[in-house]
Amino acid sequence: MVPRAGTSSGSPFPDDPDLLVENLVRCVVEILAGARELDQVSRWVTEDVYRTLHKRVVLAARARSAHGMRARRPVFTIGGIRSSSPADGVIESVVVVHGRARSRAVAVRLETYDSRWRAAAVHVL
Repeated sequence: MVPRAGTSSGSPFPDDPDLLVENLVRCVVEILAGARELDQVSRWVTEDVYRTLHKRVVLAARARSAHGMRARRPVFTIGGIRSSSPADGVIESVVVVHGRARSRAVAVRLETYDSRWRAAAVHVL
């Protein structure tokens, strides 16, 4: 587990990376469901991640439209979060998201940019 903010880890970043990952995953799941705007996470993701998420948002919207479904806020709970730090300034996490019909894993790689964490990769499995 990655040390929490305020511990003796010596991290120059005051934000709790596990809390950031949890909130980012929650937002990404809601974005893909059409219940939240993609721009709400633009500050926390790299340009590549933003472009990739944008493509998935467009595809998900087309699929909902083709099936006559409307966007709804998904009902889910965040399960366990497993994090590791393979290098200084990098945190890799996997979050289990439990929905009504199935559970999914979301992998997130945080890297440091301008003295704060940003997601360099987000994969919903």
